Amino acid sequence: MASKPAWQPRIDPVAHSRWTPEAPISAEQHVMFERDGYLVLENLFSAAEVATLQRELERMRKMPASLETETLIAEPGSGALRSVFAIHAQNRLFGRLAADERLVSVARHLLGDEVYIHQSRLNYKSGFDGREFYWHSDFETWHVEDGMPRMRALSMSVQLADNHAVNGPLMVMPGSQRTYVSCVGETPEDHYKQSLRKQEYGVPDRDSLARLAETCGIVAPTGPAGSVVLFDCNTMHGSNGNITPFPRANAFIVYNSVSNRLVEPFGGRAPRPEFIATREGFEPLTAMGGDLAEGRAA
Repeated sequence: MASKPAWQPRIDPVAHSRWTPEAPISAEQHVMFERDGYLVLENLFSAAEVATLQRELERMRKMPASLETETLIAEPGSGALRSVFAIHAQNRLFGRLAADERLVSVARHLLGDEVYIHQSRLNYKSGFDGREFYWHSDFETWHVEDGMPRMRALSMSVQLADNHAVNGPLMVMPGSQRTYVSCVGETPEDHYKQSLRKQEYGVPDRDSLARLAETCGIVAPTGPAGSVVLFDCNTMHGSNGNITPFPRANAFIVYNSVSNRLVEPFGGRAPRPEFIATREGFEPLTAMGGDLAEGRAA
């Protein structure tokens, strides 16, 4: 159990491939991701594709009995649906989204390897009572609780509603991906049962957050529905609660390098369940092209 946070410089690359003209992102975008640890790909999906995904999202929200109970996470307090995990495995359309060539090609390029899905989920942040996601680096949790060896994973948040500056958007600290900040304290057994609703362990101390914010600043990437915000596994991020009447929703997909598959958790605890951290399926994704609007619900 650590009594004080430790700051360590990053050893792994941020972008694991060199840019070439054949890359799925521009040279400028490649440099931005290396420098800032995040990137916004605006209007990657068409209005028709977004509408198809939105309809399926609402169908799933209204039919929770069709989903695995343990994958449904409620808001603390209101009990409203906060997240649905393992959406790629539970729903054909969102499985198709996770394998979409527009996403997979970027993940392969930035991670320099074939990729598989480490985690997927739908995040709902309803109007007026959508709660915050506190500051954290995903890698700290994935390393300690899941056994992810290296910083060779990234997250993609597909925006399924317009992402405004006022309705609790994702916030990131640009450049924070270059420093690993360990968290103070010992993670309790089965911590995931509480942390998926409200994170209390595995979050940085306030002094470390203040230092990072002073050094890196804080930005809130925004964009219309159909845009994608992607960020490195060690980028410090979080989001405010949503007290506006404008709901947010996103499909959140984590791609990990097949060379970075999970081992035993580095925190000495039992691994988290499969629906949170894939341990059984490390097969490389087969990228799929075409229009998502032609997809059908599960």
